[in-house]
Amino acid sequence: MALSINQFKVGVTILLEGAVYLIVETEHVKPAKGSAFVRTKLKNLRTGTLLDRTFRGQDSAEEAFVEQRKLQYLYSEGEMYHFMDQENYDQLAIAQEVLGSGTKFLKDNLEVLGYFHKDKILNVVIPNFIEVVVTETEPGIKGDTAKSGNKPAKIETRATVLVPLFINIGDKIKVDTRTGSYVERA
Repeated sequence: MALSINQFKVGVTILLEGAVYLIVETEHVKPAKGSAFVRTKLKNLRTGTLLDRTFRGQDSAEEAFVEQRKLQYLYSEGEMYHFMDQENYDQLAIAQEVLGSGTKFLKDNLEVLGYFHKDKILNVVIPNFIEVVVTETEPGIKGDTAKSGNKPAKIETRATVLVPLFINIGDKIKVDTRTGSYVERA
């Protein structure tokens, strides 16, 4: 279904030049002279890049129906990561380039959100925070406080995170997956 510029609102997904975009910002402008137009900020759902685009009064765009599904991470095999659809229990193999840098924080049974357009995966969003166990780090020294520095620690997902000196092997910590940084002890 074609959408006119009057129907452009934040959260609507559209097809533009063969790619699916989410409207992040809109500004409807009615100048004193000339026809109305809409300034938009669009986010490509596959790559995550932002695009500024102006649509004139006669322009339109095709609406893209994007489905959001809960997926559960099962295992990885080479460059492919296997997930289970929580609704119908089908297994999906998703390439590493779709997941991006989030692969270093995938752990068994982690629930993620998958965005699909015409049954084709667009993007996978992992939770902003995960709780993981520290598997490898230097031993902590008694008397160290949170303000005295950081040390590298390997977590159960095989990623390396900087943690305070008092964190030891076996400690459960909370990690921000967007930045890859330590948040707190869990």
